[in-house]
Formats: sequence, structure tokens, C-alpha cells
Amino acid sequence: MTTITTPVTEGLLRGHLDVEHTRRGLLPHRLPAGARRRIPDEQLAMAESQPSGVRLAFRTRATAVTLHAVPTKRAYPGVPDGVYDLLVDGRLAAQAGVPGGNVRTVDLATGRVELTEGPPGSARFTGLPGRDKTVEIWLPHTETTELIALETDAPIEPLPAGTRKRWVHHGSSISHGSNAEHPTGTWPALVANGAGLDLVNLGFGGGALLDPFTARTIRDTPADLISLKLGINVVNADVMRLRAFTPAVHGFLDTIRDGHPTTPLLVVSPLLCPLHETVPGPLAPDFSGGTLRFRATGDPADVAAGRLTLTVIRAELARIVADRRAEGDHHLHHLDGLALFGEPDQDAHPLPDGLHPSQRAHRLIAERFTELALAPGRALAR
Repeated sequence: MTTITTPVTEGLLRGHLDVEHTRRGLLPHRLPAGARRRIPDEQLAMAESQPSGVRLAFRTRATAVTLHAVPTKRAYPGVPDGVYDLLVDGRLAAQAGVPGGNVRTVDLATGRVELTEGPPGSARFTGLPGRDKTVEIWLPHTETTELIALETDAPIEPLPAGTRKRWVHHGSSISHGSNAEHPTGTWPALVANGAGLDLVNLGFGGGALLDPFTARTIRDTPADLISLKLGINVVNADVMRLRAFTPAVHGFLDTIRDGHPTTPLLVVSPLLCPLHETVPGPLAPDFSGGTLRFRATGDPADVAAGRLTLTVIRAELARIVADRRAEGDHHLHHLDGLALFGEPDQDAHPLPDGLHPSQRAHRLIAERFTELALAPGRALAR
């Protein structure tokens, strides 16, 4: 069988905001270079390089597609290898993994990171329909991935840009996709694929902290719809008190509005997380049961002095949108996160590690968001 080798170029990518040319290939980024230079910690640097929502997209008649890549796998208990989802005309048709690659060993207690380089590997997909079709390969949402080349048994052509409305979403590890089993199983990907939206996922594990460079990134990114799921990282990182949180939210929204003055913008408050409903952060990892779980270490008595919990943040976000901004901004909206995942949902679908939703819960959140944000008459109605 004759094969065609096509180097991966930026024109084949969707869902990214920048690329870095490495000695082995092309590394997609979800924050532009200017924002990356302002990142203060290894956690966010790692998270933004993990390609949640990033995919290769092309037209082809090929029946066999092989992607050559260098994944960076994470080495601590309970973390599976990444999955590559292949979609044909918008439907999941096959899944594969890439053996080999780099290994990033993270000490969650100290934050120390050690990177060990490994060889490239390949994800091979066969038995695809021989007709002309759109093929998307969604990259592992929690594995930094250097892309080298595509090998196919027929030519490929990049998809034209701008055929779908672009949805820019920012959030925490839940939006990033923690505990989702595959890249199109994250709740933002489920929403986007179900609604036919062009997703740019700025969900960063541990990194939704109202950083000004993230707000400027959203300001400067073309978008038809914008949503922000704010709060959980501010609590579990224990980075500010109520006095700082309120103006930080205003400043974040002001910056976005500088570039998107009338774009529909939805502020979503935190989903239910029993750990932090009434107990402040910081959050601490707990491996005592053999797998990773989390615990809150703050003192509820400190709430009176301005320390933040999810209950406090939900009330403040609702007040900021409804009382302080909505009168002058008719395209700004608020959604209570408990409507997406609340107490009855926690009883039915307990958070496996105490913090992140299961795959079934990701599907539930996606269904609720589609209904409450995208249905006719809702804040982000198409």
C-alpha cells in the first residue's frame, strides 16, 4: 500500500492559540507566547501545553491514518495514558494510544517536576470509510503532545476556517477535563460537538485564577460566544480574600469587554464540591488510600474575615453580574453552577477523588449546559 507522509502544520490544527516548533515537531499551545512569558508556576505552564480541545482536522478519502507524535505522560498513581479520539464527520469512530514518549514525574506535595525524554510513537487508525469525509483527531486532553506527521493512504486537505461559530470557554481542571476518560468526553467537548461549535478550551487544571494575561488572551481571541467558569481554583489555591476577589472579577470582565463589547458572555459559578462548600482552602493531595484524593485544610471560622468558600463565591458572582454589571451590559449573563452539578447529582455520581467529576458526570454537565446556556432564549443561544 502506498502511503503519503504529511508533516503536521498549523493549518491542520483547530482549538489552539499558538504553536511552538520543537526539534521533533510542532507543539500546540492554548495560551499565546506573550501570556506564557507571564506564567508564574510550573502547574499552569504544564496545563496550557496539554491540548484539551485541540484537534487535527482535514478532508480525505483515506481508509488508514497514522499520527506520529511525542506524548509527555504523567507519572503518579491513578493517571492513565492519554487517548486519541478519531471522529469521522463528527462521530467518534476509533480510539488509539501512542506508546513511548516523555515521562513527567510530578511530586504533588512539593511541586517538583522531573522530565525524562523518550522516543516518538504512533497512533494508527484503520478501516475508515473510503468516501470523502471530514476526519478529526482529538489529542489527549491531559498529555502535552508534540506532533510530527500524518501518514495516510490518500491525500489530505486542511478544513477551511470559520465555518462554525467559535466558543471560547475558560475554567478550571473540570473544564480542562480531569477524570474524563477521553478527549471528546470532557464536558466542553461534548457540548461543542453536540452543538456544532468550534471550541477553544481555556480550561486549565489549577489555573483559573483570574490572571490578567488570561483575560487579555480571551480579549484578543476571535469569539462568537464566551463562557467563564470561575471560583473553585481561587478557593483551593487560597490565593485571595473576598476584598481582592470582587475587583479581580470586575477587572477580568472589563478586560474581556475591551475586545468583545457585545459578545454573549456567560459567568458560571462553581459546581458542587463538598470539600469546599463551607471549608476554605488550601487543598492538599491525599494518597493514604492508595489513589489520589484531595482534602481541604482551611478553617471555616476564617470565612468571617473574608476567606473564600464556594458558597461565598457563588453569592458574590451572582451579585457582581446581577447588581453591579448587568444593567449596563445586556449581553452578560450568570449561571449558577449548582444547576449543572448539585447535591442530588453528587449523590448519584460521587466525585471519584473528592474534587473532579466522573465521565458520567461530565456527560450530565454537558447536557445541562446545552439546555441552560445554548437552548433558544438562553444566554448563549445560537
